[in-house]
Formats: sequence, structure tokens, C-alpha cells
Amino acid sequence: MPDLFPEFEKPVEIIPANKLSARADALYIARFDHFETHAVEELRLGFEGIAGDFHAGATRRSGGREPWYARGTEMRNERQLSLVAADELAIVAQRMGLEEIRPEWIGANLLVEGVPRLSMLPAGSLLFFKGGVTIKIDAQNKPCRIAGQSIAEHVRAADHEDTALQFPKMAKRLRGLVAWVEKPGIIRVGEEISVRVPEQWIYQA
Repeated sequence: MPDLFPEFEKPVEIIPANKLSARADALYIARFDHFETHAVEELRLGFEGIAGDFHAGATRRSGGREPWYARGTEMRNERQLSLVAADELAIVAQRMGLEEIRPEWIGANLLVEGVPRLSMLPAGSLLFFKGGVTIKIDAQNKPCRIAGQSIAEHVRAADHEDTALQFPKMAKRLRGLVAWVEKPGIIRVGEEISVRVPEQWIYQA
């Protein structure tokens, strides 16, 4: 698309919005006391996220991802849902020398099929489920050592610490996305999803 601001020294290129088709290949929920998930046939979503899930809530406590707040500060919960893709997890597993990394080991709620480079979907992308639910992408889910520790335990790694530390490095920009519920309802395994990618641009001051 042509530059919309030709009078500026640094032109801004606008990439048009786009639509994609996808599918909810698998669904998972976490017990209220642990981030690892287990497979279910449906998820009941409210404005606070998945009812009974470890990450449910309108707010959450800040952690290492928010160094601008004192740890434990109450803030908006934009991490109600974790989305991953099978092809990206396969790449991470290969990099780590593992046969597989299962979505539930790293706390995923939704395994999305049909979106190329899922982890690169921009913030603000909307996922419209055929049954009426809408979720909104907040950001990439940065891989952490805690998820790495879970992987190490499940694969019975010979060097538990080394495997745990590998994950944040090998999974960078491949660990999926975090999202929040914009329109609540029930989503089911196999449900069709319409993905709306917003206009994009690179901001330069």
C-alpha cells in the first residue's frame, strides 16, 4: 500500500487487514492449583476467562514479565488463554532433541490448526468461533523456565536443569500467544474459527 504520510521523513507503510480460516484442533483446561492442562471436549468462557482454570480472572498479579510494576501488583488479566500450534511445537521439540512437546505440558488451552506462523499473529487479532465466542490476541507468550521444567519432568530428561533452560531459548517466537475473552460462550473441539488480522505497520518515532 502507498505511503499515507509522504511529508514525513520516515514513511509509514500500512499492511492491509486480512482474514484466515482455522480450527480448534484441541481444547485444554488447567486445574485451579496448577498451570498444566488436560484435554476436554469444550471450554466455557466468561469475561474472566475459562471457568475454574488456573489463569481465570479479570485481574492477575504482575510478575517477571512486567518489570515496570512491583512484583505482585494487581493488573488487568490479558493472559486468560494460551494458544499454540502443533507445527511450532514440533520445531521447538526438534531443536531441543525431543520426540515431542505436548500442549498440555506447557499449559496451553487451545491448539489452533490452519494459521501459518501462529505465534506471529499481531496483537489485536480477533478469533471468531463459529459458535459465537470471540477472543482477542494480546501478545506472544514468552517461553519461560517454569514451562521448561514441566517439559523436563515429562520427558524424564537426564539433565533436568539443562532441558528446562533450553526451552526459553529454543521456543522464542514459537511458544504461541496469550489472549483474553471479548465475547463469552462455549467453544468445542473441531469448531471452525475465522481469524481477522488487523492492519499492521512498523512504528518509528
